[in-house]
Amino acid sequence: MIQTLFGSAPPKPGLFERLQQAVEKTRAGLVDRIEDLVQGKKEIDAELLDELETTLISADVGVRTATEVLEAVREQVDRRELNDAAGLKACIRERLLEILKGAERPVGAVSDEPEVILVVGVNGTGKTTTIGKLAHHLQDGGKKVLLCAADTFRAAAIEQLEIWGGRTAADVIKQRPGADPSAVVFDALQAARARQADYVIVDTAGRLHTKSNLMSELEKMRRTAGRVIPGAPHEVLLVLDATTGQNGLEQARQFTSSAGVTGIVLAKLDGTAKGGVVIAIARELGLPIRYVGVGEKIDDLIRFDPESFIESLFKTSDTGR
Repeated sequence: MIQTLFGSAPPKPGLFERLQQAVEKTRAGLVDRIEDLVQGKKEIDAELLDELETTLISADVGVRTATEVLEAVREQVDRRELNDAAGLKACIRERLLEILKGAERPVGAVSDEPEVILVVGVNGTGKTTTIGKLAHHLQDGGKKVLLCAADTFRAAAIEQLEIWGGRTAADVIKQRPGADPSAVVFDALQAARARQADYVIVDTAGRLHTKSNLMSELEKMRRTAGRVIPGAPHEVLLVLDATTGQNGLEQARQFTSSAGVTGIVLAKLDGTAKGGVVIAIARELGLPIRYVGVGEKIDDLIRFDPESFIESLFKTSDTGR
């Protein structure tokens, strides 16, 4: 126990408590609003359902997903399976959890180590910071991690990755600015094998999903990785800024078609009321959320779990809501 001048320091919040804190703004805009709508209501009428649909859309669950959720609710009402306004919250909760679970996909088995993780995304999403946090997370599990500086367009990107390499004591493989990113990937995978690394995390240039030439280069990196390590890359993680809401969904849609994205990392979840985009991504793209960023510290990256996420959103607060 850490001692201070004022006694023992408070214990660090657990993963669930940290997730609860991160979704506080989303909870206020979604669940608290649902509770306000149903409070004191005895009947489920068209006006209430319309207001609930608007609430879901405002939380960036997305028009399509919100419509489907409310259609499921209406069907239960029509079949007289749901006739109490107070039961609406439980019904919506159950449906949102079903959507998230439906998008879950296990990471494929790795037959030839190291496991290669390609990290993609547009500039400003927190991609390099996420890579550093991910390296730390894997190291906490006893794994040896090597970082690959394949964003060669900006010298600052290489320097930023080296800073994270220093913080995590992870080797960084780099070349000069302007070098062929695929050549850096090749070198990194060869080095990882020689050093018996468990994971290689590849940083790529912050790409606008509308730039076809940059997307072609990303595909070249994928081919290079596959030639060195059969089956690589084993994961292609797209880092999205949670504060962008539905714009992040469009980025995910474009990257999925061009870069073979296998999972999402939702950064900056703690700074937005638009966390409902998690539901929209799962429903519309069928992509699993692998991790969420819940703060600025090195250990503020949490492996995503649908049940924990929904429970943290719908957990009854101490105020008696």
